[in-house]
Amino acid sequence: MWNLPNLLTLLRIILIPVFVVVFYIDAPWAAYAAAAVFGIAALTDWLDGYLARRWAQTSPLGAFLDPVADKLMVAVALVVLLQADPRLLLALPVMVIIGREITVSALREWMAEIGARATVAVSQLGKVKTTLQMISIALLTLRESMLGAWVYPLGLVLLYVAALLTLWSMVVYLSAAWPCLSGAQSTYKNDMS
Repeated sequence: MWNLPNLLTLLRIILIPVFVVVFYIDAPWAAYAAAAVFGIAALTDWLDGYLARRWAQTSPLGAFLDPVADKLMVAVALVVLLQADPRLLLALPVMVIIGREITVSALREWMAEIGARATVAVSQLGKVKTTLQMISIALLTLRESMLGAWVYPLGLVLLYVAALLTLWSMVVYLSAAWPCLSGAQSTYKNDMS
């Protein structure tokens, strides 16, 4: 159960409060350290899945922990970034991304309950979206870095692209699940009467 892929996923969860603490340290190096912590966490997201498949070490615990770790990491980082820069320009993609994660998680849970989980399995589009989210969050974390004034705007643009892909992938998931959703609605009403 505690194989290397699962330990990497657990490390990602442990790095979430580390990221938050480092982000709020008032020191010139803090933005770089926070971006590095987030970058390490993002790399474990790729590495744990790769190793689990490569070494045939997939497990129910890993299947549960991996998406939880991903969603926690992204949601916490986005909330922290929004608190540091509370403008509508940042609030819109943050709202879309977190809202989509809640919606798709609920959809997957419901589809699993009716035995149709494969209908809303993770797609390549979701992986591209996740990659863009991770890069954008790392860039936004750098804030006013010595790398130049282009870093934050680039992170914001990438976050908007990720938000658009997020909406697109949510529509794809909802479309795939629609036959079950539309049929289950009348069944649910009949069960309640």
